[in-house]
Amino acid sequence: MKKLLPLLSIALFLGFGSCTKEDIAETPAISDAINVTGIEQELMIIVNDYRKSIGRVPLALNTEAYEAAQAHNNYMISKGELSHDNFSARATALSAKTSAEMIAENVAKDYETAQAAFDKWMSSKGHRLNIESNFTHTGISVKSDAEGNYYFTQMFYR
Repeated sequence: MKKLLPLLSIALFLGFGSCTKEDIAETPAISDAINVTGIEQELMIIVNDYRKSIGRVPLALNTEAYEAAQAHNNYMISKGELSHDNFSARATALSAKTSAEMIAENVAKDYETAQAAFDKWMSSKGHRLNIESNFTHTGISVKSDAEGNYYFTQMFYR
């Protein structure tokens, strides 16, 4: 059985200034350029279902946030470890592209399903706060390394 690593959560406040697959497909911020995997789409549905259940608006998938999450997963895979390395640079770049005023990210490693990663995020105060906060957009990347270990990065912004 794979050892489950702790989850990490981080948020950056910059000084300037039930969801279905059909709901996601109708979200204006989703572009055909984003080819999400099944597990990424499943995690998006789970997060948005939860947000709707607590009276929050569903998060819109955003190309720039997705690309930032993908790049960070590639970085973590290259290092073979979970991290928030270079978060400030990632957040600054995302803000420059989107005019975001608040950015956060959740990361996880070695969970085999979207539901398992979500459940662990929800049991962590920081991760839960990111999921429940007043964000409007997200990018979710789930990638596996050569050994089949999954890495998860979810970027949030408003």
